Amino acid sequence: MARQKMLKLQEVLEEIDMSRAAFYRMRARGEAPRLIKLPNGQLRVRRADLDDWWERCEQHAA
Repeated sequence: MARQKMLKLQEVLEEIDMSRAAFYRMRARGEAPRLIKLPNGQLRVRRADLDDWWERCEQHAA
């Protein structure tokens, strides 16, 4: 089984063109893609979770 692509938080912020502060505000409202905290404290987002988030954004915009 292939391992899923994991994106660093900075990569996600660049892709969605958002500041870290805005992302955390969105996260507090329960509207951000799911974050995974690694044992070393770094944050990651699964590519599939980000793609699903993009789809939900498109559906709400329509």
